[in-house]
Amino acid sequence: MLPGQPPTFRPPSASERPWWWRLEDAEGVQVAVAEYADQRFGTQGDAESWVGEIWAELAEQGVAAVTLFEHERQVYGPMSLSA
Repeated sequence: MLPGQPPTFRPPSASERPWWWRLEDAEGVQVAVAEYADQRFGTQGDAESWVGEIWAELAEQGVAAVTLFEHERQVYGPMSLSA
C-alpha cells in the first residue's frame, strides 16, 4: 500500500485554503468565470490581495460585486467592483 501524496504533489484541500470569493452580477446572482473558478486562499489577506489585483479583470467579465467567505461563513460583502 502506498502512502498518500505529499502536500507538495497534491492540490490543497478546502480546509487548508478556507478563504474564497463569490463572484456576483449586478442582480446578486453568482457568476461563473472559468478563468477564476475554484480560487481559494490560505489567509484573508491573500484573498483580499488577489481581488485587489484583478478586480478590473473581473469587472470586464461581468462581475459587479464580490463577497468574501471563510469556509461557508460570509465574512463581508457584497462589495461593488465599480470604479
